[in-house]
Amino acid sequence: MGEQAPSKVAICAIWVWFIPLIPLALALAIFLGELQASTFLFINTFTQYVPDTIWAWLTFLGNGWGIFAICFPLLLLSPRLLTAGIIAGAISAIASSTLKSLFDLPRPASVLSEESFYRIGEPLLHRAFPSGHTLTAFAIAGALYFSCNKQSRRPLLLLFALAALVGLSRNAVGAHWLTDVLGGAGFGIWCGMLGAVLVRYVPENQLIPTKIWPKLIAFGGLVAMYFHLTETMDLVHNLPLQYASAILVSLTLILFIKAQFIKSE
Repeated sequence: MGEQAPSKVAICAIWVWFIPLIPLALALAIFLGELQASTFLFINTFTQYVPDTIWAWLTFLGNGWGIFAICFPLLLLSPRLLTAGIIAGAISAIASSTLKSLFDLPRPASVLSEESFYRIGEPLLHRAFPSGHTLTAFAIAGALYFSCNKQSRRPLLLLFALAALVGLSRNAVGAHWLTDVLGGAGFGIWCGMLGAVLVRYVPENQLIPTKIWPKLIAFGGLVAMYFHLTETMDLVHNLPLQYASAILVSLTLILFIKAQFIKSE
């Protein structure tokens, strides 16, 4: 992954900022067309052929602490990309909370009968739109993609496919309508693009391991480890992935501490 130093060059063409309107428009069409239940039940039915653990692990990739832990090695490999992801993640958290409170729409479990669809985990009833997990996944994908130089971006398109699977998992576990997922994708891409724009204003010399910002990120890694080891993130199926992520964070922290001594010599 190539890092991109701060510059005044636009991260992308102006027209790219309009791409998120596509999933948002589709979400509106489904909602106004009263296709909420039919689209949800169709997706929820055919996704049952995939093991629950797969959908649970994909949902984990939309959990803020989960994706932070998985991306944590970027603290050493590409701190600018990780910083872009953190900024986008913070923006997405604010956007998700604000939009959920603003719309306050019911989830499938509060509208449909329990026997009419498949659900993994406890029933969630309120604050449906947008899907926070989907919003987070697309925000991180967008931040990483647009923070890279254009020559390195092509392989990172797979991040958007992965984010789409995270969104699909929210239908599969019975937590969200398709409109929630589409809304999360649209708003998430915008959050990611904003993160990529804002990270350009972080000076390169503030991203080396001995500076305060990387140390704050490292402290965040300790907090992430605590949650991974003491909480159940979304679904019990995710516990093995949580423990593996905690190990990943701990190994990165060991190397980060070693970098402190190397720099200080």
